[in-house]
Amino acid sequence: MAEFIFKDMIKKEHLEHEFNIASAATSTEEIGNPVYPPVKALLESKGLSCKGKRARQITKDDLDFYDYIILMDNNNLRNLSYLYPQANQNKIHLLMDFTGTKGQEVDDPWYTDNFALAYNDIKQGCTALLHFLKEKHDKKTSL
Repeated sequence: MAEFIFKDMIKKEHLEHEFNIASAATSTEEIGNPVYPPVKALLESKGLSCKGKRARQITKDDLDFYDYIILMDNNNLRNLSYLYPQANQNKIHLLMDFTGTKGQEVDDPWYTDNFALAYNDIKQGCTALLHFLKEKHDKKTSL
């Protein structure tokens, strides 16, 4: 969900050329599968397409390429630490940390079946992340 919500926000800000946004799993359970049908339906109801997306696992190249590795919950954080213990910890953040609620996790719909709550958490987190990135960019360009 986060990939498509954030891409939509970036597009609305006309900043597509400034970002490379992708999502990847820290586990192998869903590798190769399309977006989970209830998530796809929810995204479509919001006017967001996830057409063609297939689950893939995060790679070392991803950790090197991306400036930020944004995780939804502590389980993903543990998995990432297990897969890549040498990863640059300064790049790794929980999405909800950007909302000022350090340590809060996105409510996981896999267990709760509450996809709307997860969507709301993710949208709030993505909004805060975008604000953070724009503010950081503004400070950098004004120096």
